[in-house]
Amino acid sequence: MAYVPGVALLAALVVGCSAGADGNANGADSKAGSPTVTPAPPGKYLTLPAPCRAVPRSTLKDLLPGAAELPGDQQDKVFRGSAAVTYDTDRKVGCSWKSDAPSATRSLSVDFERVVSYDPAVSDDDRADTVYAKKEKAAGLSSSATPGPPDEKDKKGEESEGSGTVEDPADTDADATGSAEPSPSESSGGSTDGTPGSSSSPEEALPSRILDNLGDAAFLQDLPKQAGSPAQHHTVSVVFRTSNVVVTVRYAEQPALITQVPDGRELQEKAQALARKLAETLSE
Repeated sequence: MAYVPGVALLAALVVGCSAGADGNANGADSKAGSPTVTPAPPGKYLTLPAPCRAVPRSTLKDLLPGAAELPGDQQDKVFRGSAAVTYDTDRKVGCSWKSDAPSATRSLSVDFERVVSYDPAVSDDDRADTVYAKKEKAAGLSSSATPGPPDEKDKKGEESEGSGTVEDPADTDADATGSAEPSPSESSGGSTDGTPGSSSSPEEALPSRILDNLGDAAFLQDLPKQAGSPAQHHTVSVVFRTSNVVVTVRYAEQPALITQVPDGRELQEKAQALARKLAETLSE
């Protein structure tokens, strides 16, 4: 009989713990019905290509005229390229090439950036789109409007303030004669009107603009020589996004003589062609 109170106390503790467990279980059940955040899907690409092997040798020969005429060891050095310094080859890689010819120096670079979102509510693709959009904005462009074909003339666009850079992509192919502040990068877009001889000038090229049918989004930035600079240096950049990877192609020429002017249209065509090849390679 002396042990009965102890047994009763033990039984009371067991009942209390059981009640507490049931309460926790009920609480868990009540939270189970609350909204849950589904993690955003990961990006398509988990790795990046070897940048210095991303451009075929045959393409490099076309982009770097004069390199094929060099002695074997020098030629191999040019086509081998120079890898960009990076601390995480799974996130960002790049490579550059340069060829010095008697008539001009040509340089090429490609950069790949794999974007990863650390926010479970934001997908890698959406984060990459934000990265791309910043580059597009920095180029003075906007993809909010639907771009037209390269030879389409639309005189309703607006130029960016004080720079001569086209702000509205619908105006990227406007006739140069309709521009209030023509810049060296503006051209007639294949038109035969304008000043005499302007249609055959080698430096003429379409201005910076949004590009169609290249990755998920793309733009071209045309950078002719800076005002006041004696060097006829002309650079064309093509930037595009495919899923969670942003690719930048830069192609430039600087003639040996300041009296020579780079063919901006040719630079644009070759830079775009390379960008499309890279996009196709990534999609394979």
